[in-house]
Amino acid sequence: MAMTLRLTDDEQEALKARAEIEGISMQEAARRAVREFVSRGNHRDRVGQAADRIGENHADALRRLGE
Repeated sequence: MAMTLRLTDDEQEALKARAEIEGISMQEAARRAVREFVSRGNHRDRVGQAADRIGENHADALRRLGE
């Protein structure tokens, strides 16, 4: 799927500079950033779900620890 990404001049210059340092194209740098953004969001969701399960499974112990 193709899309247009509109960046400010400062964002574009920063992306260009970082891509040059990494030895990759600006497009590849942007794609990596998207993958990292999605991966971090998915991880945050999984951690939240695990914390909810722990809270539910150990509610009594957590309540007693809080007393």
